[in-house]
Amino acid sequence: MAEKTYKITADTGIHARPATQLVNKAGQYESEITLEHSGKSVNLKSIMGVMSLGIAQGSEVTIKAEGPDADVALQGIDEVMKAGLAE
Repeated sequence: MAEKTYKITADTGIHARPATQLVNKAGQYESEITLEHSGKSVNLKSIMGVMSLGIAQGSEVTIKAEGPDADVALQGIDEVMKAGLAE
């Protein structure tokens, strides 16, 4: 299992556009990928799940990937997160 924690730096948090980017990127991988925030965990391949978390600027989130391409998946998602969304 691969795991990484981020602090959201985007002014608007994870709203529709960045959530869509994350879901699209996660969908490219075979691994099961989850997004955790405030004690809740959702499938990162589900736009409704991601949006239901209401992640605001300054929040901490953890992304976990488990499966045959977990490390590659986490690297790809890391690129999306660091492109102005989180640190």
